[in-house]
Amino acid sequence: MAFIGALIGGFTNHLAIRMLFRPYTAKYIGSWRVPFTPGLIPRRRDELATQLGKTVTRYLLTPETFKKKLFTPEMETKAEKFLQDQLELHVLHSERTLKEWFELAGAPRIAEQAEEKALALMNEQLEAVRSKITAGTVEEVVPLKWREEAEKRIPQVTTYILAQADGYFQSAEGRAVLQKLIDDFLASKGTLGGMVNMFFGESDTLVSKVQKEALKFIGAPGTFTMLNTIIMNEWGKLQKRPVDELLQGFDWNGLFNSVTSYVKKELAIESRLQKPLSSYWPDAANWTAVNFTPTVTRFAFEQAELQLEKSLRKLKIDDMVREQVDSFPVEVLEDLVLGISRREFKMITVLGAVLGGAIGIVQGLIVFVLNLS
Repeated sequence: MAFIGALIGGFTNHLAIRMLFRPYTAKYIGSWRVPFTPGLIPRRRDELATQLGKTVTRYLLTPETFKKKLFTPEMETKAEKFLQDQLELHVLHSERTLKEWFELAGAPRIAEQAEEKALALMNEQLEAVRSKITAGTVEEVVPLKWREEAEKRIPQVTTYILAQADGYFQSAEGRAVLQKLIDDFLASKGTLGGMVNMFFGESDTLVSKVQKEALKFIGAPGTFTMLNTIIMNEWGKLQKRPVDELLQGFDWNGLFNSVTSYVKKELAIESRLQKPLSSYWPDAANWTAVNFTPTVTRFAFEQAELQLEKSLRKLKIDDMVREQVDSFPVEVLEDLVLGISRREFKMITVLGAVLGGAIGIVQGLIVFVLNLS
């Protein structure tokens, strides 16, 4: 009885364990489905998958779990270092030129386009300046402050002109000019000129006298007042004249072409784009390590932490787990479960045999006692 009980107990436990998975599919006799087919887990796989997905999302892959594992100071430091290393390796210290970066970004004609835009803008501004300058009188075009400053400097201009005239007439060149003028004047007067020349003596003497009188005239206070008044009056008339009239015949096209050529030469966009970023920004690594990378990393972690729960909901991890479990062959589920608890199942089988053997011994004792009576 002990042997039979142990055999029955062990076999039934082993059969129960096997029936968790076996058979994998339903068995039929005609149209009648054999009871307990398929096994428990194959028959309830949909419910198992759904429950497993809920368990994973509620107790395993929760937002708090991700926050504890991902959003830590250590992870932020590692992410910051990784970002800085990749930035330096692929961008800041790269030998790739600025033109190649633009080509990579889908702008192969950036140099030509930038030059065209710059020159078009410059020509537009030059035309606007030209239109503004030639649209009114000097008084309307020139700012009041400039005109006031120019008017204040007229006495200085007068003094400068008189000083230059004084120096010129005292020079040998000025004396020669006076002598030629006197000689030409007297020669043009015929006999009268000869008489005047005889009266004054040699022309050199006459030149000295004229030169002396000219210098007196230049140094006289009235001369300064007269010349300053003339210049002031002319300045007033000049302010009333149209600028277009004053600039009539001015070669605007030549000026614009010269400015355009100079700007193109100074811009030199094509040659400037043939250099890497490091040539224009040698301290980029230090700057980004202090100002850029920490800020970007901190912002990314903050936003990721704020959006984590919403993102997990959008991922629908429970549906993913359910779909994966549903797609597993039953053999895989069996290997998964048995791989974890094979020893425990064996112990259950042994325990069933032990309990069956013990029950058989008790039954044997009961029968023995009954037979004695």
